[in-house]
Amino acid sequence: MDKKAAEHVVKILKAIAHPVRLQIVEMLRAREMFVNDIVEVLDHKQAITSQQLNMMKNKGILSCRRDGVNVYYHIKDKNVASLLHCINDRCKRKRG
Repeated sequence: MDKKAAEHVVKILKAIAHPVRLQIVEMLRAREMFVNDIVEVLDHKQAITSQQLNMMKNKGILSCRRDGVNVYYHIKDKNVASLLHCINDRCKRKRG
């Protein structure tokens, strides 16, 4: 891995390195979700959740679409979701 590639990887890892953001990516692995549904599952304030969603969208990890006043988020970069799935599997095996 060259230096430029390593710097890009670090940016992606930093963008998801937060418990709320990890939970969001895990939820969106299964399906696209409406913002209010994400807020409800996480049991966090809408402002905090929206901030996390927007940050990941700005970093190219997530994408969204509007349907009237509703905003739906989905994973734009499927490799990020795959990476997190691998890490999560590893952690589960280590604990269990």
